[in-house]
Amino acid sequence: MKRSMMIATVLASAFVSQAAMANADLAKAKNCMACHAVANKLVGPAYKDVAAKYAGQKDAENKLVAKVMKGGSGVWGAIPMPANPQVSDAEARTLVKWILAQK
Repeated sequence: MKRSMMIATVLASAFVSQAAMANADLAKAKNCMACHAVANKLVGPAYKDVAAKYAGQKDAENKLVAKVMKGGSGVWGAIPMPANPQVSDAEARTLVKWILAQK
């Protein structure tokens, strides 16, 4: 029994790790990482800072999906975020969930 629980835990950890990596790969593929990084501000804010700013806000996911898709300005300074027509709604939702999970 202990062995099967250990195997299940290892498999679950691997799946979560791969999902997190896959979302980082999606961010790279959609060119998000040209302006953002997980831990450091580049042109735009660090993803961990975005996660902290929107932590606990019920509408954060929908608000950020709209920003990814349509762009925005003024929240993080003078440099606007351009619209991202190459990102589908489903991809934007996946990216935002990943961003909001950053610590």
